[in-house]
Amino acid sequence: HGFAVDDGSLGGRARVTHLNLNDGTVEGIEVLDAPAFGVQYHPEASPGPHDDRSLFGRLAAMMERRR
Repeated sequence: HGFAVDDGSLGGRARVTHLNLNDGTVEGIEVLDAPAFGVQYHPEASPGPHDDRSLFGRLAAMMERRR
C-alpha cells in the first residue's frame, strides 16, 4: 500500500480492528464515539465472495439505526 495508519495516532478515539498479516500494518479501524468504521482493502474483491458480508451487514445495520 502507499500509505498506512499509525495506530499510535488514534489517540483513544478509535481502535484497530484489522491488521495486515504480512506486514502488520493497520487495515481497519472503528471510531469509538461515532458510527463509523473503515478498512484499507477491498473486501468485495477477493479471496472469496462472502468475506465482506460481516462488513456490509454492519454498515446496513448502522444505517438502519440512523433512519
